[in-house]
Amino acid sequence: MILFVCVENAGRSQMAEAFARKYDLAASSAGTVPSSKVNPLVAQVMIEKGLDISSNSPKSLTLQMIKDASLVVTMGCSVEEACPRPMLAQMQKKLVDWNLEDPRGKPIERIREIRDDIERRVIELSRVQKPVS
Repeated sequence: MILFVCVENAGRSQMAEAFARKYDLAASSAGTVPSSKVNPLVAQVMIEKGLDISSNSPKSLTLQMIKDASLVVTMGCSVEEACPRPMLAQMQKKLVDWNLEDPRGKPIERIREIRDDIERRVIELSRVQKPVS
């Protein structure tokens, strides 16, 4: 399973999880300091791709999630105090950082660009990861 991690689990990691599932990958997402809800503009741009994440609930990152993951993808950190990368690096897991811009507070046009970048990266992952059986 691929675990997508960011700080709030309200934007980038939610989009990545939705795209991963679309491309038949086992995936989950979580945040180190989860928001109370998915970013509404992120949900809106995902609807444009036929994926409704508006009712998803941001989840808190747990040790079990990390243990269950075959690959952990961090999204990039905008809040250094809550960045998951240092903690995850100590877990000796296969770790990749996509270093993506946080969509929070961005105009919808920029959020679409971030979404499309995430989809492209997930498609690349789907070429090397095993699909859900």
